[in-house]
Amino acid sequence: MNKTISTILIVCYIAYPCFSQSHISTPEDLKSVSIDSCLSWMEHNAYTGKNLDNFHAIGLQTLKRSIETKDPKTIANIHETLANWFGYNGTFSPDSIVKHSEKALEYYIQSKDKTKIADTYRTLSIDYINVQKLDKAQDVLFKAIAIYEELKDESGLGNAYRTLGSLYLRMEDFDKSIAYTNKAIPILENTKNYASVAIAQFNLITSYGELGEFDKAYKAADYCLEIVRTKAADEVFIPVRAHSYRGDVYVKAKDYNNALKDFIKAWELCKANIGEERCATFRTEIGQVYLLQNNYEEALEHLSVGVKAYEEKGQNGIIQQYLDLSETYSKLGDFENAIRYKDKANTNATKILEDKITNLETEAVIKYETGKKDEALASQALLIEQKSKTQSLIIAVAALLGLLLLSLLYFFNKNKKATKIIRAKNAENELLLKEIHHRVKNNLEMVKSLIALQSAQMEDSASKDAMIASQNRVQSMGIIHQKLYQGTNLGSIEMKDYFLNLSEGILDTFNADDKVKIECAMNNLDLDVDTAVPIGLIVNELLTNALKYAFPKDKKGLISISLEKTNDHHLLLKVADNGIGKVKGLLPKGTGFGTQLVNLLTQQLNGKMTEFTKNGTIIEFDFLTDTAA
Repeated sequence: MNKTISTILIVCYIAYPCFSQSHISTPEDLKSVSIDSCLSWMEHNAYTGKNLDNFHAIGLQTLKRSIETKDPKTIANIHETLANWFGYNGTFSPDSIVKHSEKALEYYIQSKDKTKIADTYRTLSIDYINVQKLDKAQDVLFKAIAIYEELKDESGLGNAYRTLGSLYLRMEDFDKSIAYTNKAIPILENTKNYASVAIAQFNLITSYGELGEFDKAYKAADYCLEIVRTKAADEVFIPVRAHSYRGDVYVKAKDYNNALKDFIKAWELCKANIGEERCATFRTEIGQVYLLQNNYEEALEHLSVGVKAYEEKGQNGIIQQYLDLSETYSKLGDFENAIRYKDKANTNATKILEDKITNLETEAVIKYETGKKDEALASQALLIEQKSKTQSLIIAVAALLGLLLLSLLYFFNKNKKATKIIRAKNAENELLLKEIHHRVKNNLEMVKSLIALQSAQMEDSASKDAMIASQNRVQSMGIIHQKLYQGTNLGSIEMKDYFLNLSEGILDTFNADDKVKIECAMNNLDLDVDTAVPIGLIVNELLTNALKYAFPKDKKGLISISLEKTNDHHLLLKVADNGIGKVKGLLPKGTGFGTQLVNLLTQQLNGKMTEFTKNGTIIEFDFLTDTAA
């Protein structure tokens, strides 16, 4: 169901009437015409797809002139036109669209034009959806609904409900998407807004397809195409999307022949109206079907062109297209490119998941739909209950993370022989092993982000500290796997560089960059993975402990780390700080889990720990590498 960012923008395309304007072809021509004429020219030429650089220059010059007039409605109109032009042409980043839409809203609010304020709230919600800011999309959309209800604006309300259906579609709540879309359609039909009725079918096609109700999805697609044919013939882009969405449903139904017909039809319609170059992203859909049909050469041709088009447009949030291209390269025996595109897909998937976690919001639709106080209170009660459950979940996650760390240590020891076998494999297996380390690193980054998000919600300082400590432990292991897939030696880690990376991450966690300096006074030293991981966890615990307790209030200080290998097969680790040291008679702070973990790891490495106070705290370890390795 993941479509391009331009999908929803095309969905919300507003066709301006065509009329002749003063002859404007360059920014110099603006001097002889009024701002209103310039704006009319922009509206008339915004959807031609031609002379983009020239249009941009004229648009910015017109905007500059309008700002000098200090007329908020004129300034808002120009920002709105630029936002629509950016979205239509797809050559600028979605952030540029959001920027102009937000400025348009700002000036419409100054003009006190409620209809334009509501319309801009709704279009801005679509822009927010495109950049994954679903919380902001929901907020401005509800504001639009409230104003439309106040104005008794049926057309606006119908489009707002349709957009709400699009929002729930993006949130993968398909039943609600169908419900609000079906609520919008009668209103839009009553106001004879047939283009919006056709566009609303997109929500139904995709939602029914995701729910496995294929016949209803096909029916919605047929109705969409029929409306355009009989009542909205000027809407040339709606059939493009209708064929594309129906092709997706055919893929889910495993009807690949019909899927290929629809995708090719969508591509051909798009090319006929706005040109082959700007429609190249549609070729990824065609390539996907060829891949499913095991026609790898055709799949590679279409997927390569389509993915390149996505990247050239700055639309880098794609996942499935990268995965399809990766699989195609793999089937053709090009494993290097297969891994490269798999890595790109993993990176984007992680970012999108983090954005979803960040933007999770409570369901407050009932409050805006009816305005009843009792329903609003019920929604608030549900929110409180969910927060209570979240707090319990956070505590459980913290406990499970402790077990996870101990389990990981166990499996590191169990996998020593497997690691040696893997090192002996050929170049292909080395690439696959790098991919494994990359995946592990990405998964650990995801766990770290989840912990960070959960800890931000906690009010209990002790629980929050435990979560931050767990976050740092996960980070220390993630850096190990990052170094493995980035380096040339899959079996060893360069410890000085690793310590520096680890230190930067921990300083950032405690926001202590300006307060504490961490030095790594040692030569380069390579260690095998099974030794590097527990040493990394030990250093992580000691750095965390020092930052928490050695430098109270605004006290500045220095922490030094050194690790060296002696001639008699010993490793000497030293972590020292010039903090306040241990205060006599004061009980240790914290839960004691970190101390237990350090002791356990020291025993694992057949080591001995010595601690003493001298102008701060110094902790030394002596590990015997013959038994640790």
